[in-house]
Amino acid sequence: MYGSDSVNDDSERTAFRKTEKKYKLYYDSNSKSSKKKKQPRPVDLSEVIDFKSISESFARNGDLPTGVSKLDYHFDRPVFCLDDCPGFYFIPAALSIEEQCRWIKESLVSFPRPPNRTNHNAHYGAIHDLFNAAKDRQVLVKEAIIPGEDNSIAVDVSFHNHRWASSEELDSSVNGNNCNSISASVLLRKLRWSTLGLQFDWSKRSYNISLPHNKIPDALCELAKKMAAPAMAVGEEFQPEAAIVNYFGSGDMLGGHLDDMEADWSKPIVSMSLGCKAIFLLGGKSRNDEPLAMSLRSGDIVLMSGEARERFHGVPRIFTDTENAEIGSLEKQLSDEDDICYLEYIKTSRININIRLQK
Repeated sequence: MYGSDSVNDDSERTAFRKTEKKYKLYYDSNSKSSKKKKQPRPVDLSEVIDFKSISESFARNGDLPTGVSKLDYHFDRPVFCLDDCPGFYFIPAALSIEEQCRWIKESLVSFPRPPNRTNHNAHYGAIHDLFNAAKDRQVLVKEAIIPGEDNSIAVDVSFHNHRWASSEELDSSVNGNNCNSISASVLLRKLRWSTLGLQFDWSKRSYNISLPHNKIPDALCELAKKMAAPAMAVGEEFQPEAAIVNYFGSGDMLGGHLDDMEADWSKPIVSMSLGCKAIFLLGGKSRNDEPLAMSLRSGDIVLMSGEARERFHGVPRIFTDTENAEIGSLEKQLSDEDDICYLEYIKTSRININIRLQK
């Protein structure tokens, strides 16, 4: 899901992959010195739909670009639609700065905690308090079983039996021959997804209702219900059952895919963007259909329901540079000493929370 396109011949690429290549992060290789900081190659954003600008223009003079409509709905903010894509809704700046900060913190501290599963489970097992451990500069330690009086045989166990330790403790009390370790900060940067509510089994691309799980937090459910309302049939209310939280770092991308694991595609997926700005691609029912590119900023919400659920979509690029990341409001809000750790993470990251029905 994350990664880069390894196909080199454009003739072998689909229209979707060609557009991914157009917007993904590349570095200039002109620098003669390897010690110089690599510079991102400039990218042409002139064809990227910007719903922030559309919203501001509509507020000033009521104008909308060709192909974009405003939904006539009793809502406290504008909801835009694409005329050629029924079931797609874009709500720019849907979340206040306070809400954005709240869900950034929850995504880093609470959402990766067991029984919620993450991409780390397969190798490291259930990890508790990853963000706090990273903040405290701790390391995750696994130790081999040493033969004891019971004459047990030493085995190389996985990280599933682990503990947090300080670097000082590791240096002074752990025998390097019987121990493996990895820093919490590295694990945090390698965090790619966590699951809320019903747990998703990535190996089988289906939900596993037998896995232990907590319900999605009530506050997140209420927010999702409110935001999903424009895409729901009259008299129906969105009932969240599962959510996937994606974590993006510089250079990460989410390849073109379909969200086809749920039985009922008529109900929306509620997708919340937090942190650095990204490019979102919305294609057609085939990878050979050329996708539209649009900007996703922190606080934006996208709804995909009905026909839109049948369209390939992905994220080829996030922007972590000062000019394009557009997180000035977050930087001001997270400037207190207690919040610096969140700010340092989000300055080079994007978080996406997508909430859905399983049935």
